Amino acid sequence: MEEKKNNAPIDFAAIFKKLWPHRKTYYKVLPAVLIITYLITVCIPRYYTCTVKLAPEPTGPSVSGSLGSLASSFGLGSLSKMGNLDALNVEIYPDIIKSMDFVADLMLVQVTTKKGDIKTNYYTYLRDHQKDAWWNVIKARISEWIHPTPKDSYSGEEKLSVFNLTKQQSDIFNSVSGKIKCNVDKKTDVVSITVTDLDPLVCATIANMTCKKLQEFIIAYRTNKAKIDYEYYKKLTAEAKSAYVKVDKQYVTLADANQDVMLPSYKAKEEDLEDEMQLKYN
Repeated sequence: MEEKKNNAPIDFAAIFKKLWPHRKTYYKVLPAVLIITYLITVCIPRYYTCTVKLAPEPTGPSVSGSLGSLASSFGLGSLSKMGNLDALNVEIYPDIIKSMDFVADLMLVQVTTKKGDIKTNYYTYLRDHQKDAWWNVIKARISEWIHPTPKDSYSGEEKLSVFNLTKQQSDIFNSVSGKIKCNVDKKTDVVSITVTDLDPLVCATIANMTCKKLQEFIIAYRTNKAKIDYEYYKKLTAEAKSAYVKVDKQYVTLADANQDVMLPSYKAKEEDLEDEMQLKYN
């Protein structure tokens, strides 16, 4: 059966006839709305976004084959890496980037705007060279007038102690969490770092440095872990060698002192020492 559609044409004449008696109201309202919309749009600064991706290498044996593929397809990437005993996995990378100590390192990064008129560290850039909507500026001025705060004297030349931050410094540190986002793809473990900023060159610089410092943090952690493991196994090796040498001396001393002795008790003791020496050697 054919569907019958009755699409009535739009009667523009009837619509115009309805609106025409209220034309004076539109003459007043529409320009005001356009002007207000334009002012609001102009007052809100434009932001740029830069995204970099990081693909970390696996650090241990994983569940391969169909089971690993099935786990990844359901977004259970961690299941396919059950054999990975490294505490520093990709799932905690966002927490590392948001940590105060990590942000303190970023504050020392030297940034330059696209026009080249501002060359300073990232902390000073966030403190002295940020634009905002006029209503937020007025709100900040009123808040400063009611609760005045001493001027921040930090120059950004040395790393700030995260345990002695002022309120202004703490607010700037917290604002970085809104500017830098880190997301991890649970299927592929690809890390995406997204930075939002007023200047495109500053945005790209901070995105690149965030990725670089995250890599340095991972390398430092795993290098330190390898050093600790090396010292631990070195200690175990020394202890095992010392125990072997001790038993070896006992065995040699017993064998030299009783070369012609055929007593069963001696033979049993000699075999015990030989077995123990072999066990220590292994």
